[in-house]
Amino acid sequence: MSRVKLGITCYPTYGGSGVVATELGLELANRGHEIHFISYAPPIRLTGVHPNIHYHEVEVSRYPLFDYPPYDLALATRMAEVAELYELDLLHVHYAIPHSVSAMLARQMLAAGKTQRKLPFVTTLHGTDITLVGQDRSYLPITRFSIEQSDGVTAISNYLRERTLREFDIANHIDVIYNFVNCEIYRRDEHAAERRVEYAPNGERILVHLSNFRPVKRVTDTIEIFDRVRKRVPSKLLLIGDGPDRSRAEWLAVQKGIHGDVLFLGKQDEVYEKLALADVMLMPSELESFGLAALEAMACEAVPIATRVGGVPEVVEHGKTGYLASVGDVDSMAEYASVLLTNESRLQEMGKACREAAEARFSAARIIEQYESFYRRVLERSS
Repeated sequence: MSRVKLGITCYPTYGGSGVVATELGLELANRGHEIHFISYAPPIRLTGVHPNIHYHEVEVSRYPLFDYPPYDLALATRMAEVAELYELDLLHVHYAIPHSVSAMLARQMLAAGKTQRKLPFVTTLHGTDITLVGQDRSYLPITRFSIEQSDGVTAISNYLRERTLREFDIANHIDVIYNFVNCEIYRRDEHAAERRVEYAPNGERILVHLSNFRPVKRVTDTIEIFDRVRKRVPSKLLLIGDGPDRSRAEWLAVQKGIHGDVLFLGKQDEVYEKLALADVMLMPSELESFGLAALEAMACEAVPIATRVGGVPEVVEHGKTGYLASVGDVDSMAEYASVLLTNESRLQEMGKACREAAEARFSAARIIEQYESFYRRVLERSS
C-alpha cells in the first residue's frame, strides 16, 4: 500500500501489548511507512535508530490539585499536536483504556480546529482492557463508547473478539488479526548449542518462562512445575522478566532447595537469544488472550507447555505444537515436560512443528499485510 503516516500509542512497559505495538511499528517502518510513537516513555523494545521512526513523549504536569495526574488528557493533547505537526493519516491505539478515549478526544479537537482535519483512529484490544471491565463495571460505559467510536477495531484472537462482543454488546465489526513473530530474528541458530553451556554447563535441559510476573501469570506454578521436572530430568529454569510476583517465586525456589537451578534473568531486550537456548517454554497463566510468549518460543523451536485458556488453543495445537492443561494442574504440565525432555527425537520433532506453525500462520510478513489491508479499508471509509 502507499506510504502511511501512522501514530501508535501503547503502554511502554514489559507486556505483550507494548511488544506487539512496537514490533508492528518497526515492521511497518521497514516497509517504508512513517511511524510516530506517542507515549509517556519509549516502548520497551524500541531500541536503536530508524529513519522512519519517531518518538514523542507525553509530559504530564503535576499539580497539588490532582491526586492522580490526568494522563489521558495530556495524551489526547499530544496526539492532536503530533497529528497536526506531522500530518498523520491515522492513529492506532493499543488498549481501549485509556488510549482509545484519548484518540477520540484528539480526533474531535482536530475536527473542531481551524483546519478541520479528519483524523481516524483504530483500536486494538489486547485482553486486560476487556477483562478489567469484568472486574470493575464502572469502566464499561466509557470503554464501550470509545470502542464504538473507533473507525476500526481489531482483536488479537477469536476468543477476545467473542468475549468483547458478549460483554459489551457492541455493534462494531471486530477484525481478528493475530499477534505475530519475526521469524528472521526469532530462530534457533547454529550457535545455540554452544551458548547453552553458559546456563547448562553439564548438558542439562533448559526450560524457560517469559512474562511480566503479574499474578495472572502464576509464576509460582512455574516453580512448582520445574521442581517436579528437575527430580526426573537434570535441568535449569530461565525466568525472563520481572514484576510483583518475583519475590514469591524466589522464596519458593529457596524453600524447595532449587534456587541454584532457577536463574532470574530480569528484563531482557533481546529475548530471542534466550528463547533459542530453551527446550521447553512454561506458560501456566490463569488467562491469556493470545499467548505471545508461547509463539515467540515456538519460532525458536522451544515447545510450549501452557494452560488451556483464552486464545492459547488458537496458537498451540495440543500434542503437535505443544501441550495444554487446566489452570493449576502443575502435575500434568510437569508430566508433559518430563516425558518430552527424556525423548530427544520427539522433542526435535515437536520443535520443528512449532517452527513450521509459526512461519505458516503467525509470521510478521503474513500479519503485517493484514494490518496494511485493515488500514487501507479504514482510510477509504474515512476519506
